[in-house]
Amino acid sequence: MRTAFTVLIPARLASTRLPDKPLADIAGVPMVVRVAQQAALSSAASVVVAADDARIVDACRAHGVRVLLTRTDHASGSDRLAEACTQLGLADDAIVVNVQGDEPLIAPDLIDAVADTLAAHPDAAMSTAAHAIDSLEDFVNPNVVKTVLDARGHALYFSRAPIPWWRDGFAASGPTSLPSAPAPLRHIGIYGYRAGFVRGFPGLPPAPVETTEALEQMRALWHGHRIAVHVSAHAPGPGIDTPEDLARVRALFAA
Repeated sequence: MRTAFTVLIPARLASTRLPDKPLADIAGVPMVVRVAQQAALSSAASVVVAADDARIVDACRAHGVRVLLTRTDHASGSDRLAEACTQLGLADDAIVVNVQGDEPLIAPDLIDAVADTLAAHPDAAMSTAAHAIDSLEDFVNPNVVKTVLDARGHALYFSRAPIPWWRDGFAASGPTSLPSAPAPLRHIGIYGYRAGFVRGFPGLPPAPVETTEALEQMRALWHGHRIAVHVSAHAPGPGIDTPEDLARVRALFAA
């Protein structure tokens, strides 16, 4: 039996690199609607956009996408998710998958896998995904977040640094090839939560290492919560952060 879960898509209109990003046109449909349509191909019981602006609400409703209007002053997407869980009246043990609003090519089976991973790890507060890194360029790129797992598939750490650090192989001149065991993993920014944890997460004090790495998921680990990780065989489709990203995705849809 499939895991019962809800997809929540936080959507904030302000973006420094791509103004009005959720409403960016992709083959005649706003980006956030494209994301919701893709998420609807998963096994989710419902897909809900959590918006901060009436224009996003109107765009979603015009395309038959369920949407909530949330506060405009949330500090992060996690705070917006917490409000959405409360608005929806989700039980504390209900599973929620957070799909980013700039991922119109997100794979539906990846969404299912993140939900199933959390259901299979009752000792974990969160789940997420990763895939094997196959290029040295990605391994050393600080914009590519890496993770290392324990024997049960829980995250030990997330970092922008190249981890695991191959002591003997990198001793002379640093990384010139990828470590082979364990293979380095790139973190994929999709998360599963239990609704009760989402509601309490904004109240957890930020972790010093979270601030240093600029990685919010480190707050959960710092406070002793486990994060179960699904290792995907495939890299996710490209997300959209810049006008160049948008042009690439538009070209994919046009093709």
